[in-house]
Amino acid sequence: MKHLKTIVITGIIATTLLSCGNSKERADGYGNFEATEITVSAESNGKLMRFTITEGQDLAKETFIGYIDTIPLSLKREQLLASKEIITSKSKGVLSQINVLNAQLKTANINKNRIEKLIKDNAGTQKQLDDIIGSIDVINQQIRSIESQNAPVVNELKSIDIQIKQVDDQIQKCKIINPINGTVLVKYAEPNEITAFGKPLYKIADLNTMQLRVYISETQLSEINIGKAVTIKIDTENDMKSYTGTVSWIASEAEFTPKIIQTKEERVALVYAVKVDVKNDGRLKIGMPAEMWIKTN
Repeated sequence: MKHLKTIVITGIIATTLLSCGNSKERADGYGNFEATEITVSAESNGKLMRFTITEGQDLAKETFIGYIDTIPLSLKREQLLASKEIITSKSKGVLSQINVLNAQLKTANINKNRIEKLIKDNAGTQKQLDDIIGSIDVINQQIRSIESQNAPVVNELKSIDIQIKQVDDQIQKCKIINPINGTVLVKYAEPNEITAFGKPLYKIADLNTMQLRVYISETQLSEINIGKAVTIKIDTENDMKSYTGTVSWIASEAEFTPKIIQTKEERVALVYAVKVDVKNDGRLKIGMPAEMWIKTN
């Protein structure tokens, strides 16, 4: 009888412990890993002359990937430079006239200062000063007249300079420069293909740090905050592997539970989206499911 009583008590204790253990086996949130993906597109039209990347390749920021044919732009630049040289040669005669008049104006101002000093010493006359002032006015009018004639030429030269800068910018955009440190996810183009402005070339993402997007209930908000360390678990062949993650973002507004939850009670519940940054050891992949466990003291 004592033996039977001992067995019953032992069974109750075991059941209680198992029940307590099962209550802690439910994670605080479930979600999938994601990463910030960037699609790099062509910024110019033309033939893709060089494009040396492969899917899965790790690329550093500012790495030169390839370039689009720049021959048409280079020829246009040479044509603009030739036009600028022709217009400049035409305006040289006008500019030389202005230089001569500026030299005369400088001499006239020197004479004016000299006459003003002579008048102070009672060695000069007012007529001399009036004559030199009249000469200065005539020279200034001549300079303004020539400058007005030369204004269209100057404006045309400025217009050509602007066009040259635009061509230089287009040539620079023919270079394909990788924007971030990351891994090539998808390659959309191949060398020698004809590409166009805005056409995707490849997609890249930084996989060193992954983001787990999970959804938590309103009652869990008090247990979590930005910067909080949490435990992230993924499935492995025999058990679950744990990672340490850091909460980086919490939604400011509630939303309905994602459609993957099927029960009626949970479909009508409101949840908050949370992103957790997790250092990737190479096992974490985009779309991989994972669990979030909120650490408690």
